[in-house]
Amino acid sequence: MTTTTLAAPGAAGAAAATLSLDRLPINEWATVLDVLRPEAAQDRELVLRLTEIGFVPGEAVRIVATGMPGADPLAVRLGHTTFALRRHEAAFVHVTRGASRHG
Repeated sequence: MTTTTLAAPGAAGAAAATLSLDRLPINEWATVLDVLRPEAAQDRELVLRLTEIGFVPGEAVRIVATGMPGADPLAVRLGHTTFALRRHEAAFVHVTRGASRHG
């Protein structure tokens, strides 16, 4: 998986506010910043599917529940729809805490 820098140069604290969706606490709203572009072909197809279903910059998102045992999969609310994502899948979505609008 490749990594990208999401914080603008000189943006104090912006990197600290950025996290992958799989690390977002339950029931905390966040805003999608970016979806990583992985090197592995199967992961590129996964990322394409994530963007097609709405994981795009600016969208409000939150984790509403986790599976048991092991906290996998994640129940993720995006708009008015809830998706089940594996932690591996959610790790490709980078978010910032808080959302200007949610639903």
